[in-house]
Amino acid sequence: MLHPTDLSDEELLAECELQFLRRSGPGGQHRNKTETAVLLRHAKTGLSAEANERRSQADNRSVALFRLRLCMAVQFRCPVELDTPPSRLWGGRLSNQRLSVASTHTDFPRILAEALDRLCANEYRLDDAAKQLHVTSSQLVKLFKQHVPALVLVNRERQARNLGPLR
Repeated sequence: MLHPTDLSDEELLAECELQFLRRSGPGGQHRNKTETAVLLRHAKTGLSAEANERRSQADNRSVALFRLRLCMAVQFRCPVELDTPPSRLWGGRLSNQRLSVASTHTDFPRILAEALDRLCANEYRLDDAAKQLHVTSSQLVKLFKQHVPALVLVNRERQARNLGPLR
């Protein structure tokens, strides 16, 4: 099953309700006179994201799309067969069991979703998921710490299973 974060920008936007809004704040008079704020609402999942800090509608749409992908990465799980190898994208980000991706990179939501899907498939046992993803447990923790909502989700799920929190 394809995770929504794997969709192209065009495919994801086609599944979204797009609204342009006016927002107050820094940016001068231009900001209050034009509808540069963007609100995206994904119809299939009900998740939404907004961006309004830029003066450009196109820039705000890009930021909102990235935020929506992050939200989907945390909130939407896809089933994973435990014996399947990590994706090519994941493999391309590995070097000596070290995962390299910045939280602002366009690949980050996809990488985060894959890690969370694998962790969920392993009942939130970090060592098992890390082994299947060919990284160390500390690399997974580092990944989750880059996006606080992901760390909160993982710790909540681990607590529900009587597993210790990640720090």
